[in-house]
Amino acid sequence: MYYPFVRKALFQLDAERAHELTLQQLRRITGTPLEALIRQRLPSRPVKCMGLTFKNGLGLAAGLDKNGECINAFGAMGFGSIEVGTVTPRPQPGNDKPRMFRLVEAEGVINRMGFNNLGVDHLVENIKKARYDGILGVNIGKNKDTPVENGKDDYLICMEKVYAHAGYIAINISSPNTPGLRTLQYGEALDDLLSAIKLKQKDLEKSQMKYVPVAVKIAPDLSEEELIQIADSLVRHNIDGVIATNTTLDRSLVAGLKYCDETGGLSGRPVQSRSTEVIRRLAQELQGRMPIIGVGGIDSLVSAREKIAAGASLVQIYSGFIYKGPPLIKEIVTHL
Repeated sequence: MYYPFVRKALFQLDAERAHELTLQQLRRITGTPLEALIRQRLPSRPVKCMGLTFKNGLGLAAGLDKNGECINAFGAMGFGSIEVGTVTPRPQPGNDKPRMFRLVEAEGVINRMGFNNLGVDHLVENIKKARYDGILGVNIGKNKDTPVENGKDDYLICMEKVYAHAGYIAINISSPNTPGLRTLQYGEALDDLLSAIKLKQKDLEKSQMKYVPVAVKIAPDLSEEELIQIADSLVRHNIDGVIATNTTLDRSLVAGLKYCDETGGLSGRPVQSRSTEVIRRLAQELQGRMPIIGVGGIDSLVSAREKIAAGASLVQIYSGFIYKGPPLIKEIVTHL
């Protein structure tokens, strides 16, 4: 396929510039005859999860299409679900550039984007225009300047605005790039957030006359004890799903490589085994009481199957997609 040539050209550019250019070109060709260049006909492989029917078990992870600008284009490639965001109540520029780095030898990416997005209202308008017939997830977070103790207010604002338009809502409390955000994964802060979210979900179910599942996205950098406590909290609050995992702060597998010391979250192949281990441990703890969406370093059919074998019901890709392109979608969906 043509992707190796596209990748070679894109990898000559700064990582974030290449990302922006790709989205720009995808927007340009959507709805034109050129869309045939990215469209893939894939077999139907329905998967039931969180009370929803996904047309296949592979999704696009959050972060690639934060503002929902290319939903139709990614749908044409064959994703069974697309998770847009992370989006915040108000637009924010994110952290200073440069803030995205490719670790090519390790097929990894380090980013410290900082929830750069155009705000939840802009995202909702883009979702309304989309013609995607798969499951659309909306990943929500808090603004950087919102104090952590008031963080739940931001999640509730976003929930209110996206509920009518989302297939499911993902609660991002595990990005390492918003100061203090990961503290929401622990103890009373987590319980307080989850109870508020479930209350809001019940209210919105009544007013919107539909039930939209809520999943929580967790970090890979959790101790055994923390993982057990989080699993317990998610079950107690009747959360609908858990997404494991976000990016890692661990650099042990990329030591000595160019950009390895850049701050931010590391994704791609270097997080693959840790993410799978978190899924396996979560599955043991949850005992089927809640589905797991597996994400982290999936770059082949085998690595996708490993996540499923560890206990995931669905899988998502991001960095693997950057390195392998649309052929990876076809490989995984056809044989998963």
